[in-house]
Amino acid sequence: MVLGVPQTLEYLEKMQDRIVDFVAKNSNLPPDRFRTLLNNTGELVLDIGSVLDGEKAVEEGLIDKVGSLNDAIEALYDLIDEQE
Repeated sequence: MVLGVPQTLEYLEKMQDRIVDFVAKNSNLPPDRFRTLLNNTGELVLDIGSVLDGEKAVEEGLIDKVGSLNDAIEALYDLIDEQE
């Protein structure tokens, strides 16, 4: 695919900005660090982004902790209880 229209590139940049904003608001990973990981040319997977294993994602602040599906369900119920 060839992107020849400047508006298309601008649209893709705006989409990326929305993704960065969403991740920053819903994690402990600062936007600048997320962009660094996003554009890390030394760790590219299929030419886009970086792959972080669970422990590295915790270290970076992308997620709070690593756990099982049961842990996730228990955390969900805890969040529901907090809302009541």
